[in-house]
Amino acid sequence: MARPASRVCSVKVTGPLAPFVDACRAELKDRGYASLTSVNELRQLARLSCWLEQSRLPVGSLTRERVERFVGEQRAQGRGAYCSLQGLLVLLEVLRRLGAIEAERPTPPGSPTDVVLASFEEYLVGERGLAASTAAAYVARARRFLDGRSSDDRLAGLTAGEVTQAVLRESQRASARSAQYFVAALRSFLRFCFIEGLVGTDLSRAALAITARRSSPLPFGISRADAKTLLGGCDRRQAIGRRDYAVILTLLRLGLRASEVAVLTLDGIDWRAAEIVVVGKGGRCDRVPLPADVGTAIASYLRRGRPACGRREVFLRALAPIGPLGRGGVSTIVRRACRNAGLPEVGAHRLRHTAACEMVSAGVSLQHAGQVLRHRSPISTAIYARVDIERLRLLAQPWPEDAQR
Repeated sequence: MARPASRVCSVKVTGPLAPFVDACRAELKDRGYASLTSVNELRQLARLSCWLEQSRLPVGSLTRERVERFVGEQRAQGRGAYCSLQGLLVLLEVLRRLGAIEAERPTPPGSPTDVVLASFEEYLVGERGLAASTAAAYVARARRFLDGRSSDDRLAGLTAGEVTQAVLRESQRASARSAQYFVAALRSFLRFCFIEGLVGTDLSRAALAITARRSSPLPFGISRADAKTLLGGCDRRQAIGRRDYAVILTLLRLGLRASEVAVLTLDGIDWRAAEIVVVGKGGRCDRVPLPADVGTAIASYLRRGRPACGRREVFLRALAPIGPLGRGGVSTIVRRACRNAGLPEVGAHRLRHTAACEMVSAGVSLQHAGQVLRHRSPISTAIYARVDIERLRLLAQPWPEDAQR
């Protein structure tokens, strides 16, 4: 028996949003929404249009805040199961693209502290090339430093004593590792203040370093047997299994970071030259070889698994709204695959360690391993020198009593 066709076309919308129904329907389809889900989203759009008409609000006045208000009223009336904020945000994007509403401008910073921190974040991302997540973490610690000052918001009177006291307070309330991160962020913020002329002296050296004894375990990945089991746990008969297999194989063979896999684009794959463009930390781009098995796995996913949409990222979400995985999505794939394979859960970075350890065990020099891993400094690669235990045994000196025998 044939399944009944979805009645998407039967959804009637009256009011100010009626002219935008076709554009919204096309956008929902492009983002991978199922037909029945599109019906519910368009019915929701119809209710929003009636709400605007009853409130005597034009389309141009529609903002995220008003949409959230509408959703809140719908849920208060017991329609929570039929009201989705995510679907209405798609409508807002369609209206902005068509010029029916203006693009929402970010809220300008309010207090003097907000203004300084906003400039600091722009400096970290634009000048220093830090990732957005790292910049946000630095800004949060700089705000904690400013909030802890007993004087006013003016930085001109900042002294080295205040900086030292802030570091001492942080060391008393947090772990050594957290305090070390606080010092790194504080030093960066103080250098920024000096460059911008907010303080007359570079006070970054007043943020004294914090040392702590901590264990330094050997870097390790997963065994070859576990790697094979992990890959075998991906059901490549399904589209999501082909995607997960390609993601995990890319991590294992190329030693990429989760964020680098997430931003890999179709335009960055040179099939003829068997190379891919990897965008790493600080926006650094490198061309790296594309192994045959990785290329085959990606091609299989592209042909029989990747949703049809206009996004250029290689790996996409399997469920609507269709979009890039993001760094967290890549890590989720690895952890889910571990559970499916019956292995202890590991993160995506453990697979990067796996690639590094296998290179060192195979006799690859640290210099070449660092090039594959795209380390900026040889110090980052040096930790893997401790992996080859058999070579380290050759450096060990015999005990005195053994030498006398």
